[in-house]
Amino acid sequence: MTPTKGSRGRPTPGNRPGGFESRPWGGFQVLEEGEGYKVKRLVVEPGHRLSLQRHRFRAEQWMVVAGTPRLVVGSRTRRVKARATVAVPRGAWHRIENPGRETVVIIEVQHGPYLGEDDIIRRADDYGRAAGTAAGQPPRRSGG
Repeated sequence: MTPTKGSRGRPTPGNRPGGFESRPWGGFQVLEEGEGYKVKRLVVEPGHRLSLQRHRFRAEQWMVVAGTPRLVVGSRTRRVKARATVAVPRGAWHRIENPGRETVVIIEVQHGPYLGEDDIIRRADDYGRAAGTAAGQPPRRSGG
């Protein structure tokens, strides 16, 4: 299936825009995206974790598919198993950790007015990426 673009260059539902993107902790693949939402498959390798981060413009919903991650959302940290779902409100500090021996796989659904990869404010990062950075900008509306 060839990805298609809707009016004004926005992805239409069913668009499968990307391959696997590697990160120091594992990586992700965008499965589908459309107006105001994006669905990703996150892979977190054993012994790794994502940065402690938050987003200005989006909320996220996680569903654990494989592994037993430790999830941090706000002041709460919990270890969960496959089929668990966790809501991450916009602006909440959050992190996915994999302290186990099995690869963690999570389906992430993002929703909000801006879903760019640059909408990340990091508080702590194991891989030397800048803490406290955020470049994300909301979409500009013309005519007003």
